[in-house]
Amino acid sequence: MEITVERIADGEVSPFLTGELRVGDSLEIRGPIGGYFTWSPNTQVPLMLIAGGSGVVPLMSMLRTRDRAGSRAPATLLYSTRKREGIIYRAELDRFAAKNNGPTVIYTLTRESPADWQGEIGRIDERKLSTHAIPAERRPVVFVCGPTVFVEIVAEHLLRLGHPEAAIKTERFGPTGEHS
Repeated sequence: MEITVERIADGEVSPFLTGELRVGDSLEIRGPIGGYFTWSPNTQVPLMLIAGGSGVVPLMSMLRTRDRAGSRAPATLLYSTRKREGIIYRAELDRFAAKNNGPTVIYTLTRESPADWQGEIGRIDERKLSTHAIPAERRPVVFVCGPTVFVEIVAEHLLRLGHPEAAIKTERFGPTGEHS
């Protein structure tokens, strides 16, 4: 089992997991509750993933599942983070994207963009979604994960672009007022 934790200074759990927990310590864990934010590789429905910051973590699980299963379902990840150094799983995502039938991976930086940056710059907005998201007429299932405000704004843009509400699955975290 593997977990990815982003340390949030005033977080409820992350300071313990990143600063106190030691190798050999015991934890009690439960499996996921519900099945709303899940994807099955047994479908050929296009997969559109949109991440803000550490919201990429559950989406990465879907991409790993897709890769292990040999799924040929079209897949795109649009991933927003503040700076290049903040791209979680960058090497693995780039390896997936380089594979035959791998997902399309688009990064966008919102705070710092080095001179040699080849990806997008700025927040995920309607223009970036209309350029990079799988179009609504292809009927993708869309998963959006990130800070609350990010998720709400992206979902609103997707609705305006014609994606049906039932096809947009959202998972949000953190305080309101943030947008990656």
